[in-house]
Amino acid sequence: MTTTTLTADDTEIKNLFQAFMRAWTDNDAHAFGALFTDDSDYVSYDGTIARGRREHQHNHDLLFRGVLAGSALVGDLESIRYLTPDVAIVHGTASVLMPWRSKLPRRRLSRQTVVLVRTTTGWKIGAIHNGRVRPIGVPAPDAFPSRMSHLMTRVARFLGLGRR
Repeated sequence: MTTTTLTADDTEIKNLFQAFMRAWTDNDAHAFGALFTDDSDYVSYDGTIARGRREHQHNHDLLFRGVLAGSALVGDLESIRYLTPDVAIVHGTASVLMPWRSKLPRRRLSRQTVVLVRTTTGWKIGAIHNGRVRPIGVPAPDAFPSRMSHLMTRVARFLGLGRR
């Protein structure tokens, strides 16, 4: 994250992001769950959604004792943007490093969009959306995929198919 001067909130949020990765790397579902609000949402990279701190803690307990046992979460905080003094949007990148790997595979890199809320006990995760980083780019209007889309639209309209 590149900022010139960190505020106290910036520092606390940066520490929360680090605690998120540390709890994962320690495979500590209790510490992981403690980072979330009671009514938080967690959208995984595959699109599934879990609601509530207890569910996040339960799911990650199963993961940490199962397929992700011994894994580490490695990543960077990209940005903090305050929507209000008590709500912030954080973007970060992270990847799961499995115990048998010495370096991160590029296909496992994910970007997290995190909504943080100030609580009486400090900043907590109110919502997180985790998506794989696999940029495909936007085709130009005259590129082959765009031309094919236009052609298919004309064919569908001719045949009376699709949206009307």
